[in-house]
Amino acid sequence: MSYRPTTTNDAGNAAPSDEHSQSVGPNGPLLLQDHYLIQKMAHFNRERVPERVVHAKGGGAFGVLEITEDVSQFTKAKLFQKGARTESLVRFSTVAGELGSADAARDPRGFAMKFYTEDGVYDLVGNNTPIFFVRDPQKFSDFIHSQKRRADNHLRDHNMQWDFWSLSPETAHQVTLLMTDRGTPASWRHINGYGSHTFLWYNAAGEKFWVKYHFKTDQGIKNLTREEADAAEHDLHIRDLYDAIKRGDHPSWTVQVQVMPFEDAADYRFNPFDLTKVWPHGDYPPITIGRWTLNRNPENYFAEIEQAAFEPSNLVPGIGASPDKMLQGRLFSYPDAHRYRIGPNYLQLPVNRPKNEVHTYNKDGAMAYYNSSDPVYAPNSMGGPVADPELWKDDSYEVAGEIVRSASTRHRDDDDYVQPRALWEKVLSGTDRDHLVGNIVAHATAPEVTGDMKKRVVEYWRNVHKDLGDRVAKGLSVNGS
Repeated sequence: MSYRPTTTNDAGNAAPSDEHSQSVGPNGPLLLQDHYLIQKMAHFNRERVPERVVHAKGGGAFGVLEITEDVSQFTKAKLFQKGARTESLVRFSTVAGELGSADAARDPRGFAMKFYTEDGVYDLVGNNTPIFFVRDPQKFSDFIHSQKRRADNHLRDHNMQWDFWSLSPETAHQVTLLMTDRGTPASWRHINGYGSHTFLWYNAAGEKFWVKYHFKTDQGIKNLTREEADAAEHDLHIRDLYDAIKRGDHPSWTVQVQVMPFEDAADYRFNPFDLTKVWPHGDYPPITIGRWTLNRNPENYFAEIEQAAFEPSNLVPGIGASPDKMLQGRLFSYPDAHRYRIGPNYLQLPVNRPKNEVHTYNKDGAMAYYNSSDPVYAPNSMGGPVADPELWKDDSYEVAGEIVRSASTRHRDDDDYVQPRALWEKVLSGTDRDHLVGNIVAHATAPEVTGDMKKRVVEYWRNVHKDLGDRVAKGLSVNGS
């Protein structure tokens, strides 16, 4: 018989039994002194951390980012220098569904990446779409609430989804994509990933550029029809990714960036920091800079995927934030969510901890595995760490204006329907258009969608394109033109 280690408790003490609690006689009551039983039951009661409010259902894998082209003229970030190889982690997810929701549900897919660089962790939090439903974080929680469950009957409700969408015209671009077959991908291996937000890059000379990230799947885009998605296995995407990597079929993505000269943003024809819009490739063609490959499955899903914490505030020298309002909001909301969900020292967990040494003045708190040593304050004359502002001196730009609460109105093409209209007219094939109409009609014919709401749905799509709206009206049996 092969060697088997001795069972222990979490403190490493040998366990008294794997099967039997301590009792008064074989049939008597149990004893409070059975600390091993108490530990097992108490830990079991606490096995689940709160699920993510958004992106609850997901899976992921580890891999490597390889940079093959010279982009040092745009950024000094070391992970983007030619020849750099950076270990990384990705977590794919659905957005609105709970932890037990179906993988193939109609939903955007989260595409959150963590890069373990020599300058600390760099996180890129994106989706499989280059845009999002809203452009202002003031509306983010309301949007998510409209996609979740009702307060009275605890059911998902398509009527309140269309209520929010039809009152928020900026959603039209993302909802158009969502209602195509891109909303039901065949697997995580067959989706593109986008950083979605605009970011600042600056080079060693201090020159600045605006960039957008694109990760184009080398496996090709592959989607499910509505009928195929409805019939799909519940954990289709988790199983597909795990099995592919296990058999050595390592998925990969071609890494591209769009680069906008810093000065172009001021008078571009629409707000280039608006998360509901893409930069046309004719204006700023994507530049291939490398390849990203997933080659290792997690060994412990909970420790390495469920407790993985991604936050766009994790930046490295050479990369900064832009005035994108949604990005600005996420710089706070993501790390704050992790502090609540996992604990104040979530960055000390192995999956989140950087590869380089940490020198911080933060101390104590729940589950502090690593702690700062004296001195624990700054400034000090006791040899403690000292910040180096030179690393970040070019992470800045001038802003000016009156303090307001207002939508952006300073660009001539700031229209919420131009880009989804272009999708309908110039991008989607005839089959794509048929599926888009069918998916909209199927979604808006849920029993809870009222007659008045159906009329608003039709008007929403007529604003995108009259032909699209008329076809939706016919499918919903709504009169009017």
